[in-house]
Amino acid sequence: MDGGTPVFDVARIRQDFPILSQKVRGKDLVFLDSGASAQKPRQVIGAMTRMMETAYANVHRGAYHLSEAATEAYEAARRAVAGFLNAATEREVVFTNSSTAAINLVAHSYGRSVLRPGQAVLVSEMEHHANFVPWLMLRDSHGIELRVCRVTDDGELDLADLEAKLADGKVGLAAITHMSNVLGTVTPAERIARIVHAHSAKLLLDGSQAAVHRRVDVQALDCDFYVFTGHKLYGPTGIGVLWARLDLLERMPPFLGGGDMIEEVTLDSYRPAPVPAKFEAGTPPIIEAVGLHAAIDYVQNIGMAAIEAHERRLVDHAMRKLSAVEGLRLLGNAQDRGGVFAVSLPNAHSHDLATLLDRVGIAVRSGRHCAEPLHTRFEIESTCRASFGLYTTEGEIDYLAEALDKAREFFG
Repeated sequence: MDGGTPVFDVARIRQDFPILSQKVRGKDLVFLDSGASAQKPRQVIGAMTRMMETAYANVHRGAYHLSEAATEAYEAARRAVAGFLNAATEREVVFTNSSTAAINLVAHSYGRSVLRPGQAVLVSEMEHHANFVPWLMLRDSHGIELRVCRVTDDGELDLADLEAKLADGKVGLAAITHMSNVLGTVTPAERIARIVHAHSAKLLLDGSQAAVHRRVDVQALDCDFYVFTGHKLYGPTGIGVLWARLDLLERMPPFLGGGDMIEEVTLDSYRPAPVPAKFEAGTPPIIEAVGLHAAIDYVQNIGMAAIEAHERRLVDHAMRKLSAVEGLRLLGNAQDRGGVFAVSLPNAHSHDLATLLDRVGIAVRSGRHCAEPLHTRFEIESTCRASFGLYTTEGEIDYLAEALDKAREFFG
């Protein structure tokens, strides 16, 4: 600490990420697509390799050393996630293969067993398709109404519209992003929870982006469900997390049937295992759980406060630099935003712009970023998205701004 400011040495941190040292088309790699999937530090790569080399076996089922070691590693990952989220108990942590799978689990299990036809699910215009399509599917199969809360011109959640959509008491569940993957908007989650609960509805927060950039305390947020994914948090693909209040998980029926989720099976019946096992059918993502544990240890050793302070500096710097690029359109101007910037240039299709940036070593996303309703809301076909990680530097942002300015001249 220096005068209360968390210490953050980005140059040292970058040394932990082997991929960042490579060249792309003869240029230093400038990786600005961490919002899609973040790069992996040696600590995560090493933990997964050691697991495969020294302690791999299936979990929960073997009365031999390797299985016992693997089971302990898998359950240690669950405890790490519980600590990361400040869950009341590790039993509230369910491993899935992604945030998408976690939301689908809630939609199929809670949505079909607790919500009733005629009730409504409330989402927002800024949701990722993963927090939109499952509720459309529930609407079509189960008779649930889907309501959509507006987003303001600045990219904020319209809280007055949120209140209005809840007013008749028919909404059983609100499913809202904690941080937009396009606008960078960080939604006022605690305030949203108070509003939603005042109307006797439950709240699911999609933390796929937020959990990477902000300290998440599910008890302080007072939400009912929270989801995030490993691969955006510097961990591996193939593992996600559903956190839910224990009483809700105990009410919900299993989503998938098979091994490890049962207590007893007969020829004509089954009894599911206790929470969380009843939601983890089949062989789970064992190695991936170990990688997620290592990723959580990695960011916690750096300190989430230090990571957040670093990102705030990056966001302020990017706002100044990108706003100075003539003709550049930046989606969203929320008061509280993270390191996600969706931009467009006149006369330039997003794919062409991304290709041009790639020629100078800059990796950005192009398209609609699994958020078509949001792009429709802002009347734009597609955008290029630059998203930051803890290894992003101000110099890389400067380089991006210079490249965008040259691209503006190129496209005329």
